[in-house]
Amino acid sequence: MSFSGEVKAELTRHISPARHCQLAELAAIVSFCGQFGREKDGKYTIGFQTENNALVKKGFTLLKKLYNIENGVSLTEQEVRDIMQKAGGAGQPVSPLTIKNTCCKRAFLRGAFLSAGSMSDPRKGYHLEFVCSNEEQAAQLQQVIRRFDIEAKIVLRKKYYVVYLKEGSAIVDLLNVCEAPVSLMNLENMRIIKEMRNSVNRRVNCETANISKTVNASARQIEDIEYIRKHYGLEKLSGTLREMAEVRLENPDAPLKELGEYLTPTVGKSGVNHRLRKLSELAERLRQSEI
Repeated sequence: MSFSGEVKAELTRHISPARHCQLAELAAIVSFCGQFGREKDGKYTIGFQTENNALVKKGFTLLKKLYNIENGVSLTEQEVRDIMQKAGGAGQPVSPLTIKNTCCKRAFLRGAFLSAGSMSDPRKGYHLEFVCSNEEQAAQLQQVIRRFDIEAKIVLRKKYYVVYLKEGSAIVDLLNVCEAPVSLMNLENMRIIKEMRNSVNRRVNCETANISKTVNASARQIEDIEYIRKHYGLEKLSGTLREMAEVRLENPDAPLKELGEYLTPTVGKSGVNHRLRKLSELAERLRQSEI
């Protein structure tokens, strides 16, 4: 099962004990995937357009708790009106009165994610979205999410309005709002592992770059010293520069700090760098004089 499926499975099992929260979640489910129909005998039906059987079961569980309506039972026109008055209609924004309480907003977002939400694999990237059938529906959803200080954006994709989050921390906050603690902890564990791997990779890349830089610098220094020996002679150098040149030739892979420990007396990293720079400048002057 995908991570998105695991989140939905957890949310499907969550039934709020409060009637007003049950109504708010049902309103979201009806808004995003509800269907009302009429039979030949004039009776009405209600259903849910989704491939998620657990969501269908939860939708009828809420209908049973709120209106004592069983799955497969025809409704009267008055029963449909009662449902639409409180839960709203399919594809329509939910009444603000239905989600005025903070707990009801949580339930609304839970129903919205079950009905129209999806989430990418956190091990590959962070992306959570809700696909809305119209702009008004998307605007209401965005507003409810923002009431929990979570930034959500809207983009038009073909004929649908998509409300989305792309920050890992924002997705964690939304799972907390929807009351999915198990999924939240699993996501946090994935984030920690991912960040640790990224940190290790950055450190390895940095160390690799430093090693490459040291090797390249050492190669240039040895090239300069060999040029001086051939075209000038190391014996003509001052005592400190000659010692520096000989130590570098004897230790081609050593970093500057280690080179300084081989000198008598020992010299710090900046002192070694200064002497090697003097040798490089001399080599460059010798090259220029031959032009």
